[in-house]
Amino acid sequence: MALVLDHVSKTVAGEAHLVDINLTLEPGTMNVLLGHTGAGKTSLLRLIAGLDRPTQGTLRQRDVDITRLPSRARSVALVYQQFINYPSLTVHDNIASPLRLRGVRDAGARVLELARLLRIEDLLARLPGQLSGGQQQRVAIARALAKGAEVVLLDEPLVNLDYKLREDLRDELRALFGVERPDGRPATVIYATTDPAEALALGGSTILVHHGRILQHAPALEVYHRPASVVAARVFSDPPMNIVDGVVRDGVIELVDEIRIPVGAQRTRSDGGAYRSGGAAVGAHLAGLADGPYRFGIRASDCRLHQAPEGHVAVRARVELSEISGSETFVYLRGAGELARFIVQEDGVFHHQLDDELTFYIDPDRLLAFHVGGDQALVASYHPGH
Repeated sequence: MALVLDHVSKTVAGEAHLVDINLTLEPGTMNVLLGHTGAGKTSLLRLIAGLDRPTQGTLRQRDVDITRLPSRARSVALVYQQFINYPSLTVHDNIASPLRLRGVRDAGARVLELARLLRIEDLLARLPGQLSGGQQQRVAIARALAKGAEVVLLDEPLVNLDYKLREDLRDELRALFGVERPDGRPATVIYATTDPAEALALGGSTILVHHGRILQHAPALEVYHRPASVVAARVFSDPPMNIVDGVVRDGVIELVDEIRIPVGAQRTRSDGGAYRSGGAAVGAHLAGLADGPYRFGIRASDCRLHQAPEGHVAVRARVELSEISGSETFVYLRGAGELARFIVQEDGVFHHQLDDELTFYIDPDRLLAFHVGGDQALVASYHPGH
């Protein structure tokens, strides 16, 4: 019953859009395609929908080869980021159109059920042009569900909505697509986005896509806490993860700009107090690293400008840019030796001037370690419960 992509590649005018894609997506699962703009997400959705054909490889659904099956013959529904509805049909008739094509009896009852599910039951008599953007996208999603497809594809369906509408619809989507189809089986959902926060909110499996390749495919929290490589870590971080070169010597991480982070043992602060009163050692997950060079990563949200807990490592830096986004402040910093660059995300609104000197704090318990060179694969990751 799974949807299987076997060594699928797509080349257009000599340019590789997808490269050797291997995926198995089980029925009833939520799968989030996460990647930057141009990563290959839409190309992948179009192949699954039957709008394009792969240059190489095969697609199978229910153990049937569907590689050359036209879109209309596939059990697939696609929702675009644009609000695509039939402008001359009412909301009711937009939702009912796929039901009528399938010859569903009592289509009106199913339309009302879907409209209630998407909270648009009071809009059934209106035309799409009389609706807000969020309402129009709800209609498009309802029509996709009405199709009763085994696979539902969503290509950044919330990107054109304002922040509040995106948040409201995103919170509903996971429960929404867990609803069974008319035949009693839940659909397989594939949801494309550029937003890591959306991938975490939706849960399920995350498929990281970069330059037409799949970097990692695993449960969302596993990909977040244990990214397979430096590139995977950056794709699943917004703003991008801080990546700094360093070496391990005798249990101490030495980063550029003379930043020293002792790990793996109880350490004392300059005032003589212990970093921690009992419990795990600071950065214990890095204690097994052999001496040598590594690349170290830490997310902007795991650095602090104010009220850093004990065990955090102080770093002197200068402000290159400060941005306020809603209730958060993003501060772009360069280390005292001007070799390291950091982004710090702080809850609250703070004002910093260009070239201000300040101290921020790194949490050693949230450091990731990656190999130097090659595929820059993950070497050590913290336990998410810590």
